[in-house]
Amino acid sequence: MADTMQISWLSLVIWLPIIGGLIVLAVGNEPTRVRWMSLAFAILSFIISLPLILGFSPDASGMQFVEQIVWSSELGISYHLGIDGFSMPFIVLTTFVTILVVIAGWEIIKDRPHQYFAAFLILEGLMNGIFASVDGILFYVFFEAMLIPMFLIIGVWGGPGRITAALKFFLYTFLGSIFLLVALIYLYFQAGDFNILGFQNLELAESTQKWLFFAFLAGFAVKVPMFPVHTWLPSAHVEAPTGGSVILAAITLKIGGYGFVRFILPIAPLGASAYSWLIVALSVIAILYIALVALVQRDMKKMIAYSSISHMGFVTLAFILPVAMLGGGSLDPEAMQMALQGGMMQMISHGLISSGMFLCIGVLYDRIHSREIADYGGVINSMPIFGAFFIFFAMANSGLPGTSGFIGEFWTILASFHYSVYIAILVALSLILSAAYNLWLTKRVILGDIVHDHVKQMKDINGREWFLLGSLAVLVILLGVWPDPIANLMQSTIDGLITHLTGQF
Repeated sequence: MADTMQISWLSLVIWLPIIGGLIVLAVGNEPTRVRWMSLAFAILSFIISLPLILGFSPDASGMQFVEQIVWSSELGISYHLGIDGFSMPFIVLTTFVTILVVIAGWEIIKDRPHQYFAAFLILEGLMNGIFASVDGILFYVFFEAMLIPMFLIIGVWGGPGRITAALKFFLYTFLGSIFLLVALIYLYFQAGDFNILGFQNLELAESTQKWLFFAFLAGFAVKVPMFPVHTWLPSAHVEAPTGGSVILAAITLKIGGYGFVRFILPIAPLGASAYSWLIVALSVIAILYIALVALVQRDMKKMIAYSSISHMGFVTLAFILPVAMLGGGSLDPEAMQMALQGGMMQMISHGLISSGMFLCIGVLYDRIHSREIADYGGVINSMPIFGAFFIFFAMANSGLPGTSGFIGEFWTILASFHYSVYIAILVALSLILSAAYNLWLTKRVILGDIVHDHVKQMKDINGREWFLLGSLAVLVILLGVWPDPIANLMQSTIDGLITHLTGQF
């Protein structure tokens, strides 16, 4: 068993925000007290996540900060936690983004703020549990439980169509996860317990891996979301409050990508390889077609929602490339490493940039209560500082070199050249489309002359909004010019996965 101090840090980062959310809920509807308590629990959770970085060994490929308590020896179920280079960055990202969400709703949420902030704190703990789970059933419990607070956030504090959007979100994700549960139960009967690492060492026939691949894909493709099961996301984003959109884009979508590297690739590599052509095709469709869909949107939130689907297409493409290469007889560890690093960096970067974009839209909505692009124009004349932030995040969302948006996409494009030059060219063309819809959005909303009287009355960002946008902007630049610290944290874990995959072919 791991060191007690290490065990306590990992458990605390899961359960402290959950307990904090319950305490905030119990305090009742006292706005001032609720806000400060929620912020205190969010900041404390982030502080607790920092020792996970400081104590993490980049040279170790296995799980670290391991904790295991047997729940049922007969059923092989354990409270089994651990993190590696794939999961640790997302726990830290989750705790950081939750602070931003609490601050973003500070003055805006006036209806039942105790329930609103409690939902986000509980959601934070559940998502941390997903990334830290090593037991399959524990993972599934957290995976399903997180639907409840997210459903409430959309359904209670969302827009006019919130009920439909919340139901659509819940049904899509819940139905897909049923197949995930079936796969976990099957693997339990093969391994004798629910240890995810044990699942990866099973010698499964290719035919078995094929149906396991589709079972896992059904659970995780909806979360990404991949084309064509993406239709729940735009409506969820449009109707969700700003904080809900930030969490959806920054963290929830990443759980689908995380499922690829935690379940699909290591457990069913032969199945993934056999149908890699399908994932490549769906990813390219998402990258190109959904970018075109984003280009014609009139609602700012819908445009960024569709852009998220397009950007996440890079993630699924990157993660399927290693088994696609191996299945085609190509053993190129450097290209496989570049693909996996590109997918991981794209997820982290998108979490930061999409948070910035949705917070920018939230700033505009808070002032005139409209997300329609036509209701703006010339905003930079009355809000110059905000206009600079908006332009910056739009450029980062386009993949501008020097920002984090460039790193993951560039590595994925380079890796895809080793698989197919034609695929690489198609994916590279998407950068033009990405620039098109981001520049088109910026031109119509931020630049030009003021054409509406209400835009003249808009006041520039305050200190709270300065902090939200500024902190994200600093991280986007830092990751864009210096990606090595994050890449090094993942290196050994990626090398371990590549070694595992090459041993399967």
